[in-house]
Amino acid sequence: MNAPWKPAGAAHREPFVAYVCDETTAEAIRPIAVEMGWLPEKVNKGGLRNAVQSLSVSASPHILFVDLAESGDPLSDINSLAEVCEPGTIVIAAGQINDVRLYRDLLASGLQDYLLKPLSADVLRDSFAHAQAVLNAPKISENATERPHYAVAVIGTRGGAGASTVATSLAWLLSEKEKRSTAMLDLDVHFGTGALALDLEPGRGLTDAIENPARIDGLFIERAMVRASDRLSVLSAEAPINSPVVSDGAAFYQLQEEMRAAFECTVVDLPRNMLVAHPHLVSDMQGAVIVTELTLAAARDTIRILSWLRSNAPHVKALVVANRVHPGQQLEISRKDFENSIERKIDFLVPFDQKLAAQAAKLGKPFAEIGKASKTTAAFVELATQLCAAGDASAPPVEGKTAGKKPKSGSLIGKFTDLKAFLPKKPNGAKAD
Repeated sequence: MNAPWKPAGAAHREPFVAYVCDETTAEAIRPIAVEMGWLPEKVNKGGLRNAVQSLSVSASPHILFVDLAESGDPLSDINSLAEVCEPGTIVIAAGQINDVRLYRDLLASGLQDYLLKPLSADVLRDSFAHAQAVLNAPKISENATERPHYAVAVIGTRGGAGASTVATSLAWLLSEKEKRSTAMLDLDVHFGTGALALDLEPGRGLTDAIENPARIDGLFIERAMVRASDRLSVLSAEAPINSPVVSDGAAFYQLQEEMRAAFECTVVDLPRNMLVAHPHLVSDMQGAVIVTELTLAAARDTIRILSWLRSNAPHVKALVVANRVHPGQQLEISRKDFENSIERKIDFLVPFDQKLAAQAAKLGKPFAEIGKASKTTAAFVELATQLCAAGDASAPPVEGKTAGKKPKSGSLIGKFTDLKAFLPKKPNGAKAD
């Protein structure tokens, strides 16, 4: 429950409040609270139930102590407490159940610490001191003026183009190579692979957010996102395919807002149909990576997505990534003809590496982590570097020189300058670009 701290309401929050079940526990806490500079009268009776009732109508303290001795289902009750706690509240709990699995589950739910009763002065002193240190530690939001938040959407022109692979590798590189706290949001609610590609269980966070957008805040983000590393967290889902998602997009937009406050970078794996259903999702993004294949259908959809971005999000800098390009094989469309059709250059061409793809899938790791010396990874590294440079406003625009042109009218076939490019090359003919 140690969600990103928002200083706006800090002046109206108590430094410490406790809710205990018995006088023995209260007597153990009061002298330690005085040592920490807190008021002893902030130790209240009533346990967790009283805590939930009180905090539902009043501001949460910075440090909250709750007694779970009278709780029949501690984990469920802590989740109820999370719904009324403001972001930034550090929660310490105490109870009589000595179970390592319960301890781990409580910490995973957002607790700072779980203490076993009866409580000793040394244990309380150490736990409170650690909570105070965490509270005073530098927060991500304090660096916002030095490094502005950067949000990028990764959009696949066709199914199977590899947009999710690109998004996963990009998020990993931003977090590990660029050293930026990064959130990855996979908006393919039913068939998303964001968590799967990192060998993680997606959890219910994304589906819960869609069902109840009002719950989304900094605390929800802290609890719902699955941590892949110290700097990378993922929000994905595997919703039942017999349960259609009914949403006006408010939940998706609110998730992005909270991620903007908690992380330095956000990578959104954005299915192309989302552009139609929820166009507002790209309104606050700075970049878009369009992942395509060198095929006729992909060329058509690249033109349409670029045109959509120019009309609906002209501030977004678009990068075109030709993915899964098989070296040495005859392409359906040559690179030159593809670029002529979309009237701009392809920014990155990513060669297909079957061995690397199989190894990444088996190990549950992104391409960029597995194939550090691969040409495929080199393209991802350069992409991440350009995005960071654009986000820091320290590099020129990364969009192609001809990206601002509108597509000419007429059929797609007519956009290609040389129809012979679709025919097999003669042995002594020029090679395709």
